[in-house]
Amino acid sequence: MNKESDLISPLAYVHPEAQIGKNVKIYPFAYIERGTVIGDNCVIMSHASILEGVEIGADNYIYQNAVIGAVPQSFRYTIGHRTRVVIGQGNRIRENVVIAGSLDENTTTVIGDCNFLMDGVHVCHDVHIGDDNVLGIGAQVAGECHLEHHVILSSGVILQHLVRVGRYSLVQSGCVVQKDVPPYIILGGNPVSYHGVSAVILQKKGVDERTLRHITNAYRIVYTGNESLEDAIQKIKDQIPSSPEIDHIVDFIQGSQRGIVRRVQ
Repeated sequence: MNKESDLISPLAYVHPEAQIGKNVKIYPFAYIERGTVIGDNCVIMSHASILEGVEIGADNYIYQNAVIGAVPQSFRYTIGHRTRVVIGQGNRIRENVVIAGSLDENTTTVIGDCNFLMDGVHVCHDVHIGDDNVLGIGAQVAGECHLEHHVILSSGVILQHLVRVGRYSLVQSGCVVQKDVPPYIILGGNPVSYHGVSAVILQKKGVDERTLRHITNAYRIVYTGNESLEDAIQKIKDQIPSSPEIDHIVDFIQGSQRGIVRRVQ
């Protein structure tokens, strides 16, 4: 354990078997259990709790009252089973965030790199969150959901169990999402509905106009035609030039187990 008194407050509880990296700042009344790993240059604010089974990479900021590695809120969890949480680098985990551990030590709740989890976000067991995502105030992510990269969940969004959210998608405030969210789109309303392509986000990330036009045409086929989803996918393959973005749309939709969010008429 790092013993630098100027970095770790004597009023914090840090278990002697916790592995603390270099230049880690731990504020008074933080609580860090045994079996935890905290990488270099992290900051753990007052009253944050890092529980057993959590591994945190470098350069993370964890704010007041956050709980990392909480016991899963699932009837499938057996009290006493070990859980796991793995968090990457450069994340900002704000006040009152709760990240639950996995249902057992053979699975993992995963948070990637450079994510921003705002106040009151709840991430349930075995969720996988990629890189560069933003989860707005009070967003709730149910167990075993999967967020790809560059996703924005606005304030108050609820993702139900097993939902997948594709890269560069934006889910607007207050949406309750029960189906998979394909990549590169905007969802809004309740019942939730397709509201177009997330063109502004894609342009900021350097997607060129030609590719953006192809993405828009692909979703026009999916959401405005009368054909089945299978026929829409075949039409995309036949009519729209292949690219990494188009291929990902096709693969995501074909791989959906829950079905994708549709357009409300």
